[in-house]
Amino acid sequence: MTRGSRPVRWTDLRTTYWTPGPVLRATNQRELRAIYGLWLVAFALKVLGSSWDVSWHFKWLRDDLAPPHLLNSAGTALVVGLVVFHSYTGFGVDRIALRFMQWGIGLFLVAVPLDIANHAIFGLDITSWSPTHAVLYLGTAVMLVGVLRGWWLGAERGRHRDVVMLALWLFFVENVLFPNQHQEYGVLSLRAFVSGESTAEPILLDFARSQGSSPAEFMLPVPSWVHPAWLVCAGLLTLLVARRTTRIAWAATLLAAAYLAYRSVVWVLLVAGAFPPSAIPYMLLAGAVAIDVATRYRLHAVPAALAATAVTYAAALLLQEIAVIPPWLWWSAPAVAVVFAAEWYALEWILDRPAMARWGRPAGTVSPARR
Repeated sequence: MTRGSRPVRWTDLRTTYWTPGPVLRATNQRELRAIYGLWLVAFALKVLGSSWDVSWHFKWLRDDLAPPHLLNSAGTALVVGLVVFHSYTGFGVDRIALRFMQWGIGLFLVAVPLDIANHAIFGLDITSWSPTHAVLYLGTAVMLVGVLRGWWLGAERGRHRDVVMLALWLFFVENVLFPNQHQEYGVLSLRAFVSGESTAEPILLDFARSQGSSPAEFMLPVPSWVHPAWLVCAGLLTLLVARRTTRIAWAATLLAAAYLAYRSVVWVLLVAGAFPPSAIPYMLLAGAVAIDVATRYRLHAVPAALAATAVTYAAALLLQEIAVIPPWLWWSAPAVAVVFAAEWYALEWILDRPAMARWGRPAGTVSPARR
């Protein structure tokens, strides 16, 4: 790498980029893209590791040093390095974005030993819905809010900013929908077990029995209303927030399609590697399209939410005719629709508040530009 005609040395990089500074330190677009490109790499490693991890847990006993954990940990290590970099140098963040990053990684790192202790105490804890796992998801979500804010405030308007924003929102969507993967893997794993062709190794099944758990108790441990309720009230809500805040046309549809495409590719790779398959929630795409249509034509929150919920449930009913889906309590639709309508209405109310205009401005003082 060169700067002009002179090779760039490590000492040049260190003195230029590894010096203490305040938040909102002047950062040009090339530098900002490099920094947030590393954030994309970090979250890509975490997502790949977590995707593999779910399937792994439905085949083998848990192992702290299992390959999926190591892959996820590599992403986490890069995240820690980036948060330290932002905190020390002030490049690429304002005060609010930095606090979200710091609190997010703090929550995540606190949850890791708690989760290890939870497994050590209670043994087989395969469910994605455990309290310690919830803190991991929360930490990642808080972290992503900071990254989204930092990129949104610093990047110049244009296609590149929109593409990176959608990529970051895709990681957010994956994080939100991650707990539902337990049912999506569990329904097929239980079906295989009942048919006498279990995708779980005997060591996992024997350990479950030794703890007094039946396969159904650890493969499908939550009620049948959980999957549809979470898909709509958390998954579709996330797509709605992304659409309304980025103002990118068809953002919800693009994110849902990208998420489902990713899950489909991972499905092929995992099955090719002899790991358990999952039931992919393709009904999400129907709800995403409904959100984009309702937003485009500025429909009122309540009828728009009711329509999006109805479309999602209808798509799930059709999907059930050609594929296996997780247990769905169909009569949960009215309650789910009411909750989603309240969420949509509350979101519109929040976005109309004067405080949201202040949220779109950087918090702190911009430092002088570097030569």
